[in-house]
Amino acid sequence: MKEKDITQKVLEDNNDIFADIVNVLLFDGKPEVEENELVNTTVHSQYKADDGKVHEQERDIAKYWKKEGTDIVLYGIENQTKVEKRMPARISGYEGASYRGQCDKKTIVPVITMVLYYGTDRKWTAPKNLKSLIKVPDNLDKYVNDTKANVFEIAWLTDEQIAKFTSDYKIVANFFVNKRKNKDYIPDDKTAIKHVDEILKFLSVMTGDSRYEEILSDKEGVSNMCDVAQRLEDRGIEKGIKEGISLGGNQMIYSLVEDKSISMEKGAQKLGISVEKLRANMINAGYKCPYME
Repeated sequence: MKEKDITQKVLEDNNDIFADIVNVLLFDGKPEVEENELVNTTVHSQYKADDGKVHEQERDIAKYWKKEGTDIVLYGIENQTKVEKRMPARISGYEGASYRGQCDKKTIVPVITMVLYYGTDRKWTAPKNLKSLIKVPDNLDKYVNDTKANVFEIAWLTDEQIAKFTSDYKIVANFFVNKRKNKDYIPDDKTAIKHVDEILKFLSVMTGDSRYEEILSDKEGVSNMCDVAQRLEDRGIEKGIKEGISLGGNQMIYSLVEDKSISMEKGAQKLGISVEKLRANMINAGYKCPYME
């Protein structure tokens, strides 16, 4: 699980990807944030729970947006493949730790958390603000701070929004939109991929389909998602051939036993099964079984 957590963060941790996500989702495609203005910051913080124990919390990605050496905003990204009911409470913890970490600085900058939701079966249905999770007495409502979850449903982005991406994230967004529309979607995006390794690992983790990561063992010539689709098809054909050879091998043994070219015992030994199992398999496959010798 730890390795999966790390893998799904690597792609978006690239500054060109991160800046692109911020510019499109927060600034409607305007190039406000440049990749060389982003600086990584710690994603680890600690808190003391009600049980008195100290726990560590880790957010996915966090970067300061700096201009001329001055901090402007602290951006955070959280990836979700499933709807998280208590996401606002989690965000409150992350952002609270980020503000606490700035207390010794001359100025405190805003903290903005973006929740990137990659689910394709349903839209985000959980509450998007903290007060929706808790019951607050009417006369105390104005004293209770609220925390908002900025949820972006990637699989429901419009074509106009996707067109505004300029990095590899356009490929990611396009993939999930099409995956939502058709679960059997075969990648057909001809856009050139810059971060091949990170894209394939990201898709593997976020979809639960290991075939994308397996392609990395033979990623030569992979320049776009059409190449990825071809690799998937080639692997499927190769698997089918292997299965066919295996099936053909069984049939060959059945024929040799039926013709009494080899004994039942010998045939069973070659297939690594019992004589009784061989007899049953042959009958089910329509072969005649000689009497055991």
